[in-house]
Amino acid sequence: MAKDFDAPRDDGVIDNLEELNARSTSTSASAIDIDEFEAAEGLELPGADLSSEQLAIPVLPPLDDEFVCTACFLVYHRSQLAGGSSALRICRDCYRT
Repeated sequence: MAKDFDAPRDDGVIDNLEELNARSTSTSASAIDIDEFEAAEGLELPGADLSSEQLAIPVLPPLDDEFVCTACFLVYHRSQLAGGSSALRICRDCYRT
């Protein structure tokens, strides 16, 4: 079916301020009241003490053909090492920026 894009639309656009105010007060009256303490119960804050936590995955050191980028601290294969000084181990992505 062809659609006439030049025809006026009625997508529920509110033309007057009174109708807008009536809709906004009716939606705010039905807002859900959430207890902040219950919502924040499962959140972990940055800087929290995690010394008693155990890692879920084993941590492996970089292999002989891998390096850690000194800019983004991600482990890459040596083929991603940017050209230049080998003292600064920077990946190609960080070298471009």
